[in-house]
Amino acid sequence: MNILVVQESDWIQRNPHQQHHLMERLSLRGHKIRVIDYEIDWRSNDEGIISKRKVFENVHKIHEEASIDVVRPGLIKIPVLNYFSWTWTSWREINRQIKEFKPDVIVGFGLINTYIAARAAKKHNIPFVYYLIDVLYTLIPEKSLQFIGKQVKKGIIKKSNMVITINKQLSEFVVGLGADEENTIVIDAGIDLERFDPKIDGSIIRKEYGIKDDELLLFFMGWIYHFAGIKEVAEELGKGNNENIKLMVVGDGDAYSDLEEIREKYQLHEKLILTGKQPYNTIPEFIAAADVCILPAYPDEIIMQDIVPIKVYEYMAMGKPVLTTELPGIISEFGNDKGIVYVEKTENVVFHASEINIKEIGEKGLLFVRNNDWNKITDKFETEMLRLIN
Repeated sequence: MNILVVQESDWIQRNPHQQHHLMERLSLRGHKIRVIDYEIDWRSNDEGIISKRKVFENVHKIHEEASIDVVRPGLIKIPVLNYFSWTWTSWREINRQIKEFKPDVIVGFGLINTYIAARAAKKHNIPFVYYLIDVLYTLIPEKSLQFIGKQVKKGIIKKSNMVITINKQLSEFVVGLGADEENTIVIDAGIDLERFDPKIDGSIIRKEYGIKDDELLLFFMGWIYHFAGIKEVAEELGKGNNENIKLMVVGDGDAYSDLEEIREKYQLHEKLILTGKQPYNTIPEFIAAADVCILPAYPDEIIMQDIVPIKVYEYMAMGKPVLTTELPGIISEFGNDKGIVYVEKTENVVFHASEINIKEIGEKGLLFVRNNDWNKITDKFETEMLRLIN
């Protein structure tokens, strides 16, 4: 198959998500993958007011043998104008790829370019799949544009031959937006069970960062949004009597500088460990070093209502208990007694972390995710694509 993927995030710089794992594994199986992405961090690029079209060949983030070509349309780097310019260049690029790459199926993960791709697919009689891993329009920085984003999403759903979500809560959400139940399927987030092995030794990481055997290490990884709750957890560490508890944050993001300020304010240089972004192949070692993995996002944050971040599965595959706020998507997917411990408020994370039966809860989570092996997930996706094409 020739699979054209469109998304509104940086395929190369951002951490691996569902689409990276799937597409790289499909590449390993001989399918040709081409991605049209978006320079999401254009504000930090000082190479002039215009970003020109770029092509990155033979890209891989997870598997060295995988080969994916990434095309990045140009844009004008001025707020609001970036949307209009990128809409035009995306339309041009999508039609160019349909002519040159001749995709058998187009898979969309975004909004603007995905809507364009859905219309183009219909015009050229190419099967189109809308793949949702989150409620993307709630991440639009300009709040006034989020309503428009929601209408765009509805339009994409109507033009899709198939809608795929990564959990039950998201599936119910898209059906509520007008998706056909018969053509809406759930393909769970996957786990590389060879890479994320609970037998991996985390002692080297603990020693490197000065974490003693009798200290409880809380762990968070990924993009640090302001609503991720990490700032509140860090402040609780600074305020309370938590001498034997430390927090490690692996990643960067919008709130990273705030965490640095909190570390200075409360003198948490030994207790709040900020590693920055780390190579993906080292992540299992970092998780192995943890005692309790946390997802303390604001429970009322719209973007967190229907999603289940892939890192939750990775935590569980490493045999680590997951302490999270009461997020509807997590509750719907895992319920109780599946390796997840819920707290009502973000501020309660530190207090409850010391009360967890780490071994027992971690083993329950490990047992639960054993059926989420990436090979099985890729088999299901590949089968659905071939069925759709044929």
